Amino acid sequence: MTIALLGYGRFGQAFAGLLQQAGYRVAVFDPRADVPPALRRSSLAEAVRGATWVVLAAPVPALEGILRELRPLLDSSQTVFDVGSVKQQPCRLMDELLGPAIPHAGTHPLFGPLSLSRDERPLRTVLCASPQHPDAARRTRALLASIGCEVIERDPAAHDRAMAETHALAFFIAKALVDMGIGDDLSLAPPSFLGLANMLAAVRGDAGHLFAAIQRENPYAAEARASLIAHLDVIHRRLSDVEGGALSIPDLTEPPS
Repeated sequence: MTIALLGYGRFGQAFAGLLQQAGYRVAVFDPRADVPPALRRSSLAEAVRGATWVVLAAPVPALEGILRELRPLLDSSQTVFDVGSVKQQPCRLMDELLGPAIPHAGTHPLFGPLSLSRDERPLRTVLCASPQHPDAARRTRALLASIGCEVIERDPAAHDRAMAETHALAFFIAKALVDMGIGDDLSLAPPSFLGLANMLAAVRGDAGHLFAAIQRENPYAAEARASLIAHLDVIHRRLSDVEGGALSIPDLTEPPS
């Protein structure tokens, strides 16, 4: 079985390796990347010809153009899915431009090159089924399971809301710390900082476009950022007005009195 991978950035490279480890043949098209000759295809048409699966691993702003070029090259025997970190826009584009004729689904692997290099498990992946193609969603779930993924099904809006309050906020905080130079020297960092250190490593290690993508292309991210800033401002002001004990973080392990 051949899987066409359209995009060979940091995640595309890691995903290609994961697919190959599972025994799949991979054909890659990315005119801007240094693709190994064994995987490289010279055109979009060559990459998808004879492929059972087509994986969209390009930045979200590029998806519409790729899908418009891709559509005449596909037939109903092929299944398309994306691996973007937001889901409403990619899923909408696939529904509109691939429609009922070409099976498709949305996915978001909740792992990246850094977690793969650390051999972190499980490899969780969100699957967003298209109402037009429930069978494609079932096939995509099976494919993801075959490469070691634990699959979580959500609708695109629920996915993006959850990512705004987790993925987007984590990267927002980490970006600020990186820009402040915090985390460059961890020799005196207490254990409580180690979780933040992992966030900093993720921001430093991800593709340059990812930070902007998860902040600008997620329709709920701006609201989540504004809420965080407002809460931080309240805490900052209250630290000057009340004793520290009144602002202590509740111990959720203790039963309420």
